[in-house]
Amino acid sequence: MNMKLLVQDLEFAYTSIPVLTGMCLEVPGGSLVSIVGPNGSGKSTLLKCIDRILTPKQGMVAINGKDVLRLERMELAKHMSYVPQSSVRVFPHSVFDVILMGRRPHLGWTSSSEDEERVWDVIDLLGLEEIALAPFTELSGGQQQKALIARALVQETDVMLLDEPTSNLDIWHQLDVMMIVAGLVAGRGITALMAVHDLNMAARFSDRIVMMKDGVIHAAGSPWEVLTPGHIADVYGVEALVQRQDDETPLVVPMRQISRNGARPAYRRMHASPKGGKLSSVL
Repeated sequence: MNMKLLVQDLEFAYTSIPVLTGMCLEVPGGSLVSIVGPNGSGKSTLLKCIDRILTPKQGMVAINGKDVLRLERMELAKHMSYVPQSSVRVFPHSVFDVILMGRRPHLGWTSSSEDEERVWDVIDLLGLEEIALAPFTELSGGQQQKALIARALVQETDVMLLDEPTSNLDIWHQLDVMMIVAGLVAGRGITALMAVHDLNMAARFSDRIVMMKDGVIHAAGSPWEVLTPGHIADVYGVEALVQRQDDETPLVVPMRQISRNGARPAYRRMHASPKGGKLSSVL
């Protein structure tokens, strides 16, 4: 399997605060790799450095041997697409026009019939026909996320970066988005690198998982190699059970928090009063 994405000795800091330190990562072609870790571990920053939204302090990012930091922006957009957590822009356009923006690296200021044909193909692939002409701003969060994935897909890149694509979505749309991404990887050979919070979603759909903590990689490998009680305790400070599901993927069941000194912290729990009325809180 050919190497598609290489990150070597990558470092980034906001002013004097280090966020990424000595990041080294190899992502094989045609694979779905999930980046997991607590809030503030550097997941989103890593993706933004790879896509040059942020400029790393030092290090190298390469796609198929090409140094990303030396590519012109439009040339980079032919190799790598990026799907944000949500649309930070308010697009006063139809869904079709938003998706057509993904063709920008391949065309001038006007689109051709071939470009529009590819947009309709992707709209059909992702089941967006009924909302294709609707205003993007009137879509639900899940629909907007699918439209942003479609926009990235029509770029026809080797690598797709997704920054928490299931954040703020209900569980139906979470599954929908994850199955779409996994299907693109399996069907089109796209390499997907995805930041995600849900460990069980990562376990079910990923070929490999990278677990981060404090700007460095704590563990990397298959879901079974990374999602262990030990790694989860070290990175998240949570005691968890890891069970085997029917499809042979891990199922992470968080049990309780672990304090920094290894003891179980005091916590408050709610229970029904004996009279069956109000809820009371006990320590």
